[in-house]
Amino acid sequence: MRKPVLLLLVSALFSSNIFAQLNKNRKKISTTRVTKAPKIDGNLTDEAWKNAEIATNFFEMRPDNGKPANKDYKTEVKVVYDDDAIYISAMLSDPHPNKIPMEFSNRDNIGQADFFLVTINPNDDGQNPFEFIVQSTGNQADAKVSNGNEDFNWSAVWDSGVKVTDKGWSVEMKIPYRALRFANEDVQSWGFNFHRKLNNLNSQYTWNNIDNTKGNWTQYDGLIENFRNISPPTRLNLYPYASATTKTYNGETDFAWSAGMDVKYGLSENFTLDATLIPDFSQAGFDNVELNLGPFEQQFSEQRQFFTEGTELFTKGNLFYSRRIGGYPVDQFDVESQLTTDEEISEYPEKVNMINAVKISGRTKSGLGIGFFNAITEETEATITDTITKSTRKLVTNPFSNYNILVLDQQFNQNSALTLINTNVTRDGHFRDANTTGLLWHVEDKKSTYNIDGSFKTTHIRDDIDNPTPGYAFDTSIGKHGGNWRGEIGYNFENKDYNPNDMGILFSNNEQTIYGFVGYRLLKPKGIFNNYGIDWYYNVNFQHKSGIYTGTNSGLSFWSQTKKRFGFGANLNYSSERKDFFEPRQGTTSGIYFERPMRVNVNHWGSTDYRKKFAIDYDWYYNFYKNHPLEGYGFGVSPRYRFSNQFSLVYGFNYGKNNNDQGYIDEIDEDDIADNAALAPYLDYIVFGERDRTSYNNTVSGKYSFSIKSSLSLTFRHNWTKVLYDDQYYRLQNNGSLADFNYSGTDNVNFNSWNLDLNYVWQFAPGSQLIAFYRNSINPDSDYAPADISYAENLDKLFKEEMEHTFSLRVVYFIDYNRLKNVF
Repeated sequence: MRKPVLLLLVSALFSSNIFAQLNKNRKKISTTRVTKAPKIDGNLTDEAWKNAEIATNFFEMRPDNGKPANKDYKTEVKVVYDDDAIYISAMLSDPHPNKIPMEFSNRDNIGQADFFLVTINPNDDGQNPFEFIVQSTGNQADAKVSNGNEDFNWSAVWDSGVKVTDKGWSVEMKIPYRALRFANEDVQSWGFNFHRKLNNLNSQYTWNNIDNTKGNWTQYDGLIENFRNISPPTRLNLYPYASATTKTYNGETDFAWSAGMDVKYGLSENFTLDATLIPDFSQAGFDNVELNLGPFEQQFSEQRQFFTEGTELFTKGNLFYSRRIGGYPVDQFDVESQLTTDEEISEYPEKVNMINAVKISGRTKSGLGIGFFNAITEETEATITDTITKSTRKLVTNPFSNYNILVLDQQFNQNSALTLINTNVTRDGHFRDANTTGLLWHVEDKKSTYNIDGSFKTTHIRDDIDNPTPGYAFDTSIGKHGGNWRGEIGYNFENKDYNPNDMGILFSNNEQTIYGFVGYRLLKPKGIFNNYGIDWYYNVNFQHKSGIYTGTNSGLSFWSQTKKRFGFGANLNYSSERKDFFEPRQGTTSGIYFERPMRVNVNHWGSTDYRKKFAIDYDWYYNFYKNHPLEGYGFGVSPRYRFSNQFSLVYGFNYGKNNNDQGYIDEIDEDDIADNAALAPYLDYIVFGERDRTSYNNTVSGKYSFSIKSSLSLTFRHNWTKVLYDDQYYRLQNNGSLADFNYSGTDNVNFNSWNLDLNYVWQFAPGSQLIAFYRNSINPDSDYAPADISYAENLDKLFKEEMEHTFSLRVVYFIDYNRLKNVF
């Protein structure tokens, strides 16, 4: 198959010998096949380790990059293998073994503990290793890495053991072949690197030196040679589950149960199918809901494991916002507008149930990544009741829908990629369908110092009500991201019809921006600093269709960490007077805008040493506005205390205040302003109000670890926001300013969001878990109480509202097909 012409041209311009350019002193050792596997307990006396070649002479990765590791903290690593797995041992010398930090943590979380980390790259492509971490406590973490970005949502089932001795601590690891993807070749050499974190020294060492002045850290693997006659196993893992849930609200209790299964199947040496059959997301964490008075939707993080694990291909180009699947119904035809005089909505489901989902992903040895994603959601209906006859009927708010993604991602030169991605949403019936396609490029030079980055995207929407022309967006930039001095300059735009929001998320279109930044990084410790950075950015913004200048943004930022591990930074941001075409809610092509005043923002943050039992994070900000009474300020503080290696708590408090803020309230129909001929056409009916907004956000998180396989965690959040409007209201004028206006609406808001989650997790077998989950939540209507009350009064009224209690029990069991086959 011929390579695309563009790839051939790029490859001709940029040498393929990238790895040799960066990794001139690449370390190599040979591995050894063993006939008897070592016992994974942290004791390094097994016969398997006696004749294995040693990887040693580590270098400092941070803070003093490139310096030989401290001789008192010698690290020695060995790698052997058999027909089932790779085995890794490490002796980590420490002259003060009784002072090794050992805070317990949940899986995939790094506590205040030392750790030993292994990256394994069977394709040796410098971009896509697997990462396995063992902490000094024995806690595990693992991640799939893509272009230097660690995805800790990816999980594998593997074994490890640690032992603390009078010489330091030791690690043994067993990585089954089912956890990796590799070719079926007689003799293989794999990219490896070993990292060691010394928390007390604030240092991280690596076997193969990583030069932080150029390239990506994944390009500096060493090489382990002589893997012979290993065959990829049948990669079939089954995760059957069963769950039961009870919900109590307003004196009524509902019970539900479900059973299903997740499947991981290796279609080939490098490609895996993931499927969730009869999915159950009853134990997903709560969303950090906030009061939203702006023109854009609030974006939430993904809480469902299927949509967070192994999705690095599907998130290319930011065209996939997984919360669209199983989210709020689209309600394209507005159920409320279809009611007759005597009808009301008696039931309106607020989420769409997902029937199943599958994803296929992988990457060939030549660097071609292929991803396919498909999900199906069921039809969702609202129930309409006739208030007189009591008869009911159904109206569809979200039809049976199919979501697809196809990705082709060709990596080359160990630092560059060309990507084609397509997303598609097909809905049954006369509802809208959507199709989005993106072409993305990222090309770096030989030393991975300079890069060209960009994308071109198009959207097509078929809508029986409205048929917009195809939308398109473009972005390109050239930058320097290696060395002390860094910078970028670029240009992007989205036209008025660009809309990827059926499967992605975009807050605004019909915009164009010329952007750039220049910055400096301290790459080696100097004076009191381990590191620091300074950046200055500058953006000039225009409307795309009209070309109207909308405003300028600029800012200066500083961040740092001292040798005593105090992190702090500050930002100074400037926004010129700007034309806001979104706040009036009239569409960006209407020509209607709100003129916002010039703003200067200053903020500062700090974070003390987490090694100590008590640490604190803090921040504050202040906003200045020119020739306007608007002001904004706030602060946050988050103390944390580690009572023991098993128990810790973190409390967070954030306060925000905006005085004399102005924003959209309503759009009044002409009939409501009769006999007032002095008012201009439609524009005069856009009503703005002036308001004071106060927000309090309290959070508590804590954990208690009974062991490395059993823990209890707490997450609590209460957000209270009150908005008080002045008596004077305004109408938006043609020049974007506001004029006094008589308005009799009541718009004060009292918003509360209260959630408390308590989770107990027990890993009772490898890859198998029992999870007990309890939540109580209070989410009253925003007008449940007056807004002009104190914090104590609000809590008193909040606790009188109905509280929902949820309890769920879920059991997941891991089944490896190969073990099951051997049993039978």
